[in-house]
Amino acid sequence: MISVGVIGCGHWGPNHIRIFSQLANSRVLMCADLDEKRLASISALFPEIVTTKNYKEILSNPAIDAVVVAVPTNFHFKITQEALQAGKHVLCEKPLAMNADECLQLGDIAKSVGKLLMTGHIFVFNQGIVKLREYIASGEMGKIHYAHSERTNLGPFRYDVNALWDLAPHDISIFNFLFNSAPVSVSARGHKCLGGNLEDLGFATLDYPDNIMVNVHVSWLDPKKVRQITVVGSQKMVAWDDLDAEGPIKLYDKHVEKTSVYYETYGEFQLLSREGSITIPKIGFNEPLKAQALYFLQCVEKNQQPLLADAAKAADVVRTLAAIGESINRRGELVKL
Repeated sequence: MISVGVIGCGHWGPNHIRIFSQLANSRVLMCADLDEKRLASISALFPEIVTTKNYKEILSNPAIDAVVVAVPTNFHFKITQEALQAGKHVLCEKPLAMNADECLQLGDIAKSVGKLLMTGHIFVFNQGIVKLREYIASGEMGKIHYAHSERTNLGPFRYDVNALWDLAPHDISIFNFLFNSAPVSVSARGHKCLGGNLEDLGFATLDYPDNIMVNVHVSWLDPKKVRQITVVGSQKMVAWDDLDAEGPIKLYDKHVEKTSVYYETYGEFQLLSREGSITIPKIGFNEPLKAQALYFLQCVEKNQQPLLADAAKAADVVRTLAAIGESINRRGELVKL
């Protein structure tokens, strides 16, 4: 039985409390938050959990084996560092820190104290994304030309980071997972539609090895909640829609062929579209947050590094976010990583 403490009971903290309380091999002993109303709501639902406004009481509790850090982003590094040095395994929400060097530093601390550090890149545990990766890895789609993601909604608005730092870590971690690589360069534009200090809209273009181009669109200011990804290959195309009740994945047997017939008027070849069937694979439902928690607990029990979301992968995401921010400041100039 692994005993867990949750630091931060705002948006995601209560979900972590629910999941770790439900699993057979873990229990939540304590949670911390500065807001007494949040703590009261946790106590009403989970009266057995000890609540506190001082997170250091969790770190000093010898009965707690692991800590979930679900506080605002600018506190991730500090609290994660303190938790590791207190001898706790740590699952920290994305992004792990505000710069890549801090991510790697946390990774080094974790190794030096013999504890595990994992980042909450939850979509690498999404069964639809896992299936999409299988299609790409199998070669069934042919050469991948490009991909596009859209992650929009009307709110929720944040005041610690902009929309790109809030939403794009999901898509960057997904594409790094799909293509087994970090981007080699980025260019981006952001816009402060609401007149605040933070961009609430962003478009980023990521260049991956093998000449794969990816476009990421994120926004807090949109009439529809959208969570979609399209990947286009030379033989087949795939669309992922996390909100589609019919099935999150649709595989399109569509591609373009070049004819070998010489056309004096149109050049040496013609492009012909070939359209086949649409396949909707059966994908079992598995709550990604639960799958993530199970993976974290498994790594703790077996003393294995969480390779799916370790400090190095967290650093790749944060390094990309920093480059996106630099490109926005340069009005869309290409930035190499």
